Amino acid sequence: VQLVESGGGPVRTGGTLTLSCAVSGLFVSENVMVWLRQAPGKSREGVAGFNKDGTIKYSDSVQGRFTVTRDSAKNIMYLRMTNLQPEDTATYTCVADQFYSKLGAGWHLYDYHHRGQGTQVTVSS
Repeated sequence: VQLVESGGGPVRTGGTLTLSCAVSGLFVSENVMVWLRQAPGKSREGVAGFNKDGTIKYSDSVQGRFTVTRDSAKNIMYLRMTNLQPEDTATYTCVADQFYSKLGAGWHLYDYHHRGQGTQVTVSS
């Protein structure tokens, strides 16, 4: 299984970025798929993700600004991030797991079986 993120980079406050997570070895439409992020000196945070049944979970901090989608034909998961703020600065990592079914409390701490290398997002004014 391989997960490859792309789309990170520098962006101005209020700007928009879309991250991509290209997956091989498992189907994005059939597994738990999550975007995590971690900033230096801060704990890992769950950003957005799909439960196995296709329902979506967002963290409170990004609800209404970020949108997670997936393209089954291309086997890619996306994270569209709008109205970016400096506190969104972090390394964003795509993770997947075929054994979990639902993202519950503490989903940011789950031991996801597969993860990408991460992509850096830097938001500045």
